[in-house]
Amino acid sequence: MSLPQRILLGVSGGIAAYKACELTRLLVKSGCEVRVAMTPAATEFVTPLTFQALSGRPVHTTLLDESAEAGMGHIELARWAEAVLVAPASADFMARLAHGLADDLLATLCLATETPLFLAPAMNRVMWANPATQANRALLETRGMTLLGPAEGDQACGETGAGRMLEPAEIVAALRERHAAGPLAGVRLTLTAGPTREPIDPVRVLSNRSSGRMGFAVAAAARAAGAEVTLIAGPVALPTPAGVNRIDVETAADMHRAVLERLPATDLFIAAAAVADYRPAETSAHKMKKSADTLELALVRTPDILAEVSAHDPRPFCVGFAAETDDLLDNARSKLAGKGLDMIAANRVGPTLGIEQSDNALEVLWHDGARSLPRAPKEQLARDLVALIAERYRTLHPIKEDTTLHAQD
Repeated sequence: MSLPQRILLGVSGGIAAYKACELTRLLVKSGCEVRVAMTPAATEFVTPLTFQALSGRPVHTTLLDESAEAGMGHIELARWAEAVLVAPASADFMARLAHGLADDLLATLCLATETPLFLAPAMNRVMWANPATQANRALLETRGMTLLGPAEGDQACGETGAGRMLEPAEIVAALRERHAAGPLAGVRLTLTAGPTREPIDPVRVLSNRSSGRMGFAVAAAARAAGAEVTLIAGPVALPTPAGVNRIDVETAADMHRAVLERLPATDLFIAAAAVADYRPAETSAHKMKKSADTLELALVRTPDILAEVSAHDPRPFCVGFAAETDDLLDNARSKLAGKGLDMIAANRVGPTLGIEQSDNALEVLWHDGARSLPRAPKEQLARDLVALIAERYRTLHPIKEDTTLHAQD
C-alpha cells in the first residue's frame, strides 16, 4: 500500500505540533514530497524553519503570497496536493473548518482543495468530549473528511483520556491504509437521499420527516471506499460530501427522472431516499384558502423508483432501505423479495432512533444471509454498511487482477 506522493501537511496550534516534526520526517523518508502550511498559533509552538529543514521546502504561513502567481499561493497549493493532512487538528481549527471559515491560510486551503482531507485531532479530553466538538466532528465526517484518531493516553495538561494525537508512525500507517484503492474503486454508484415534496398548492406540500443524513453519510462513505458517487438529493439542508456529484430534485417525479437518466452509467444503486408514495392528483395554481371545516385531497401513486431500477435490463446491483414501525424483519424480507433486490437495510423508526435522529441501527438482509449493525452514529453506521455492501457486491463483481505484462529489466 502506497502513500500519496504530494502531501500538504497542515499544522494548527497546540502542544502536539512538535509531533508534526517527526511526522514530516517520516513522510519524507517514505518518499513523499511534503509542503507545510502553519496557522499563526502553530508558529508559537514550533518555528517554520524547523519544518523547512525537515521537508526541504519553504513553509507557508501567509494567505496572500507575493511570490506566488497572482499572489494566490493558497490556490496553487490546493491544486498541487494529492492529499491534505492536518496534524494536529485543534478543536478551534475543526470548528472553523466545520463552519466554512477561511480566516487563515490553512483553513482556506482546506476549503479550496478537491483532494482527500485527513484530520488528526489533538486536544484535552474534555474539549474532545464536548458536544460542540462532537457535532463538528460528525459534520466534517458527513462532508467526506477522514479523522485519524484521536488516541487515548496521557495528555500535556496532566490528564488522561481521549484526545491525544496519534503518534506520527500511526498516522503514516493510517494514511497509507486509507490511500490504498478502496473496495468500490471504479464502481459507478448512484444514490438517492432525503425526502421528496409533492406540491398541493404554491405554498403547501406533502412530505415526510427524512433529514437525508443517513443517505449523505452513505455517499461520503462510498466515496471514501473509492466509488464514483452521484447523489440525487431531495430538499435537505446538508452540505455535499467531498468528491461527490450532487443532483438536487424536489418531487418523486423529479427523482424518478434523474435516476433513469443516470441508470446507463450506474453499476450500484442505493435507494436511501424517503420517496413519497402518493402525490396530489391535482395541484392548485393558487393558494387554497382555509374555509371549510374539512378538506379532501385525491392522491395518486408515484413511480416506484427502486422496483423499476431493479427490473431494468441490464440492472445494477440494487440496495434498498426500509424504515418500519412494526414487524421490521418481515416487512424488510417482503420488500427484498417483492422488488427483487440484492440487499436491504432495515431500520426501526422510533422516538430515539432512525428518522431525525443522530443515531441509527440496521438489520441488513440479502437472499441467503443477514447481518445486524448495532446502534451507532449514522456516519459510523454508513461506513459499516458500505463495507458490507462492497463485500456482497464483490462476490458478484470481483476485482479483476492486473494481467498487464511488464517489460523485464
